[in-house]
Amino acid sequence: MKKILLSGIALSFAAALSASSALADITVATVGPITGQLAALGEQYKRGAEMAVKDINAAGGVNGEKLVLEIGDDACDPKQATAVAEQMAQKGVKFVAGHLCSGSSIPASKVYLDEGILQISPASTNPKFTDEGGWNVARVCGRDDAQGLVAGAFLANHYKGKKVAVVDDKSAYGKGLADATAAAMKAAGLDAAMTESINPGEKDYSALVSKLKDGGIDAIYFGGYHPEGALILKQLREQGSQAQMLSGDSMNNVEFWTIAGQAADGMIFTFAPEPRDNPAAKDLVAKFKAEGYDPEGYTLYTYAAFQMYAQAAAGAKTTDNKALAEWLRAGNVTHTVLGDLKLDAKGDLVGAKYVWYKFHDGKYAEDPSTN
Repeated sequence: MKKILLSGIALSFAAALSASSALADITVATVGPITGQLAALGEQYKRGAEMAVKDINAAGGVNGEKLVLEIGDDACDPKQATAVAEQMAQKGVKFVAGHLCSGSSIPASKVYLDEGILQISPASTNPKFTDEGGWNVARVCGRDDAQGLVAGAFLANHYKGKKVAVVDDKSAYGKGLADATAAAMKAAGLDAAMTESINPGEKDYSALVSKLKDGGIDAIYFGGYHPEGALILKQLREQGSQAQMLSGDSMNNVEFWTIAGQAADGMIFTFAPEPRDNPAAKDLVAKFKAEGYDPEGYTLYTYAAFQMYAQAAAGAKTTDNKALAEWLRAGNVTHTVLGDLKLDAKGDLVGAKYVWYKFHDGKYAEDPSTN
């Protein structure tokens, strides 16, 4: 009887050890538009996260603990983003690389703050994300006010004496970027000749296009996402307008050309210097391409967010999220596929840069003639 009892205790102890070992894993997540109009960008998040977790685990994990990845779909909808954030908290997620749309990241960050979850966004550029966020937010991309300065100065310089329209999609990202660009353009000496807003998700923007054409607009700055931008540009060309379209970083995927077709030729947008060309990303890009995937857009940004998390844990010698956030905001450098990154006291990227890209022959690339 005593032997059976001891055996039972041993089995219970082994089960406890097994459960303890399972709990030692760190649950992490990426959240973005896995479905919906922006699913092409969500695929970039998913690919970057999966590769990052695979590589980090192969290298020994985070402070010896393996990462377990959850993937959340917010479809870039603010209400869905909050619901997904709550689901991530229920699943015990400790770190989130996300969201993509600023309109999703901002409300979701409140949930993560309440739950003590660290959030590093690869793509959310609205200043409010960090200006009004808690200790738990950060990003590996620049801000709309920095991007708007580049676009506004360019427009004021290249379209002096001409008519520039500023159009936004009413989203936190799109309107934020459009407003920042218009303000920078005005400060540089050029007022917008027309300002308009659209309802995202529509298929017919002919009323707007007619207004732009009848108004003699020479250039349109569009603050929004690629599906709407591509449709507007296509319909402009169909009505005979040759007005130049300019936009921001959300245009960084070839699906823009798929939607707009030949009308996309010559369209320009701002984004950070091509991450795939960074020497620090050379081996990773080759690995992705060997698997048949071109890591465009935010793929490497998502990967870098996971690198930042892992290196903060190593630097702070803990996985306590507040300690990690403090370590990152203290100006410590993380070595990523985007190069060496450093955050300021609010969690913003120090020294973010933007350059111009141009679409041509179904692809986009940095444009030396513009930059």
